[in-house]
Amino acid sequence: MLNFKNIFITGGAGYVGAVLVKRLLDHGAKVTVLDLMLYGDDVIDPNPNLNMVKGDIRDQALLNKLIPGHDLVIHLACISNDPSFELNPNLGKSINLDAFRPLVEISKSNNVKRFIYASSSSVYGVKEEPNVTEDFTLEPLTDYSKFKADCEKILSEYQSPDFTTVTIRPATVCGYSPRQRLDVVVNILTNLAYHKREISVFGGDQLRPNIHIEDMVDAYIALINADDDKIAGEIFNAGYVNYTVLQLAEMIKETIGDDVKLIQTPTNDNRSYHVSSEKIFKKLNFKAKRSIQEAANDLKVAFEKGLLPNSLTDEKYFNIKRMQSVELR
Repeated sequence: MLNFKNIFITGGAGYVGAVLVKRLLDHGAKVTVLDLMLYGDDVIDPNPNLNMVKGDIRDQALLNKLIPGHDLVIHLACISNDPSFELNPNLGKSINLDAFRPLVEISKSNNVKRFIYASSSSVYGVKEEPNVTEDFTLEPLTDYSKFKADCEKILSEYQSPDFTTVTIRPATVCGYSPRQRLDVVVNILTNLAYHKREISVFGGDQLRPNIHIEDMVDAYIALINADDDKIAGEIFNAGYVNYTVLQLAEMIKETIGDDVKLIQTPTNDNRSYHVSSEKIFKKLNFKAKRSIQEAANDLKVAFEKGLLPNSLTDEKYFNIKRMQSVELR
């Protein structure tokens, strides 16, 4: 059971959204999804409790029409990942930053009770410390992560007794989704291992925090069901174990097959990211429990079943390729 029954999700037809929406529907929620549907509108099966709206979060008239009657907003929509953002920085800013305050204000003025914001662990920048906690200073390296940090600050202004705001900073999500992404590290390596029987690792010692997509959905469920006093105005990291890129590659090789060749190449890019997820465990008893091997195996099964045809070439699996082809404004 869920504490909220009428849920509005921006970006609900995205990689995480497609899995989250299904889970919420399974729990009996009524869900409205607002999404540009750039990657297809068939990623979630029809359901009498689901209202799929193709539209733009920058359209304030549409927000004012759709949001009334919902008691929870989960904001997932954004131009995600740095290359996609850099393709059209003005578009990225208009969606990732400029649309945010109006969305929050419209939500609050229409009696939404809780607002969950999907930020990113990239807001920390590169840290030397082995465990990066939520109180570390933010040093975002790109406009994508800078605007994520800016939105966190904006959201904090609206926290009040009748409008609970909470931010989550996920690690990189991995695993299978009906709206598949194959441009994030674990999924990239698994795709190459399965189809080319070869993985190239540039460097290898860099730490890359990941989280299985089903664990990510569990984290959102934990935020939905938490009491207000545990999450009001709070920020939570959400990740699994901080593995190096080489360790990730070795786990994927072990999952896909012994014949997979692993090639290491030197790199100048030695950026490491590592986050602590202690706070969300202590406060909400949430702990990611699904392994990297499980994420790789889920993708392997999807490849074997033909669920991800043309996975090396179809632009729908690669955000930047789709962004280039649709020429969104």
